[in-house]
Amino acid sequence: MKKLSILISAFLLFGFTTKDNTISKKERNSAIDLLKDTEKGVIKAVAGLSEAQLNFKPAPDKWSVEDCVKHIATTEQGLWQMTNGAIQQAANPEKRADIKATDEEVIKMIESREHKVKTAPSMEPQNTPYKSLAEALESFKTDRAKLIEYVKTTDADLRNHVVTLPPGSFDSYQMILFIAAHSNRHTQQIEEVKADPNFPKN
Repeated sequence: MKKLSILISAFLLFGFTTKDNTISKKERNSAIDLLKDTEKGVIKAVAGLSEAQLNFKPAPDKWSVEDCVKHIATTEQGLWQMTNGAIQQAANPEKRADIKATDEEVIKMIESREHKVKTAPSMEPQNTPYKSLAEALESFKTDRAKLIEYVKTTDADLRNHVVTLPPGSFDSYQMILFIAAHSNRHTQQIEEVKADPNFPKN
C-alpha cells in the first residue's frame, strides 16, 4: 500500500508539473483559418482565366499569372521542407531572443507588396518542375491540404524550433503563418497583373 501511495504521488506530481509546449487552440485555429483563406484566394484569382490571360506579362521582366502560381507552389514546398527540418531537430529555445516580429507583424511583412524581394533562382517560375498552371495549382492544393492537416493534429513544440532566414528569425509556428502570407503576397501580384490595362479581355 505504501508503494502504491508513492507511485500515485509521483504520478500526480509529474502530471501537474509537466509543461505543455503545444500551440494553443486559438493559435491553431488562427493558422488554419489563414491557410484556408489564402488558399481560396489563389484559387479564386486564377479561376476561369484563358491561356492568353494566364501567360500575359505586363513587361518582359515581369511575371505572368501562371508564373506566380508556379512560384507559389514551389515556394510552398521549399518553406515547409525548411520548417519541418527545423522541427525534426532538437529544440533551440535560446534562439527565441533573435525573433523580432510578432505573429501579426510576420503576416503583415510577408503580405506587403511595398518592398520587392528577389527570389532564389530555384524558386523562379522557369526553374520549377511545373509545365502548366494545372500542375502547379494541383501541387499547391495538395501541399496546402497536408499542411492544414498537420496544424490540426501536431503536438510539436513549434514555438521553440526557430528558423533563421535572410529577413530574420522566426519560430516554426510563425513559419507556417509565413507560408500562408507568402501565397497571399503573390495573389496580390496576380491581381496586379489582371489590373494591367493591356491584360487580355479573354
